[in-house]
Amino acid sequence: MSFTGKYELQSQENFEPFMKALGLPDEQIQKGKDIKSISEIVQDGKKFKITVTTGSKVLHNEFTIGEESEVEMLTGEKVKAIFQLEGDNRLVANLKGLKSVTELNGDTITNTMTMGDLTYKRISKRI
Repeated sequence: MSFTGKYELQSQENFEPFMKALGLPDEQIQKGKDIKSISEIVQDGKKFKITVTTGSKVLHNEFTIGEESEVEMLTGEKVKAIFQLEGDNRLVANLKGLKSVTELNGDTITNTMTMGDLTYKRISKRI
């Protein structure tokens, strides 16, 4: 199953408490909470390019499954991470105390990020 496509954010849970815990300033959290971000994913075998556009902020990351990559977090901080593919529809990564699981089911992508006992979930649909 290929992740390639454009996805628009449909809903999110725990956005504000999670972003506060990440250290994002309140002003940025308030700006970002109602914006429908667009995620564009290009998958070429084990290589992924992911671009997330939220208003004027663009986050661009590239990685290869099973290889250490440097990725930019929402805070702008760059961290090393290794992404794994579980089955053919789950991307899993651990980055700096944060676990990210991205699951593709048909035209819906669910991204769940967990840090300690705090979980942030976002659901996006293919457009």
